[in-house]
Amino acid sequence: MSPAKTRSRPASHGADRAETSPAETARRARILIVEDDPRLGRYLVTFLAQQGYQVDLVDDGCRAAEIIPVEQPDLVVLDLMLPGKDGLTICREVRTRYDGLILMFTARDGTVNQVVGLEMGADEYLIKPVEPELLAAKVRALLRRRPPVPGAESSSSRDTLRFDGLEVDRTARTVMLDGRSVSLTCAEFELLVLLAERAGEVLSRDEILMATRGIEYDGLDRGVDVKIAQLRRKLDDRSHPPRRIKTVRARGYVLVPSAW
Repeated sequence: MSPAKTRSRPASHGADRAETSPAETARRARILIVEDDPRLGRYLVTFLAQQGYQVDLVDDGCRAAEIIPVEQPDLVVLDLMLPGKDGLTICREVRTRYDGLILMFTARDGTVNQVVGLEMGADEYLIKPVEPELLAAKVRALLRRRPPVPGAESSSSRDTLRFDGLEVDRTARTVMLDGRSVSLTCAEFELLVLLAERAGEVLSRDEILMATRGIEYDGLDRGVDVKIAQLRRKLDDRSHPPRRIKTVRARGYVLVPSAW
């Protein structure tokens, strides 16, 4: 990556290096950390490198906003408070040119920032102070959403879900609506696949959170609602009330197969 950053290659000595499968080795995840606290930044670089990832560090918001669309890392770990540009601004600006994963750090009392971050395009958030094992688990869960390695698809035919004008290709991770391509973030794509696979079935927030993020619904998390709103906007579901992805009061959401 660019010279104004700190880079740490994965540790090569046995005790510190996480076990990786051949597939993981063939496409080792590239993580960009955007953090202005020198001590925390160095710790995150070392910790994630020991997990087997290729890690880079940027400590300035303006520089990060330039680097992310150019370098296209698999995952950006983005602090909220940064010099130059804050994390929310970076998230909003890069989302038009970067479809990768964004994990945002927020303060313990930062519920508003968590919601706004998700609305700006973040895939997940983590509350400071950072707990190493929780960070590692969140990173692993997010990276499972990555598109497959080009040329490494199974011999089976591509698995496409079709609803009249909507096509969702789970293998290529592409979405077509009325013949045009729709750009979705990884989190939005995973949510759409879940809804499409169970089209016509009402899915509760708890079911959606467990399937997409591996956590239970606490009655307060608005992440599902934010992602549903983003999907509706990108899939031209602009009627009031929405007719393609419907809200079922006190129950959840349902993708309507006949509405496309």
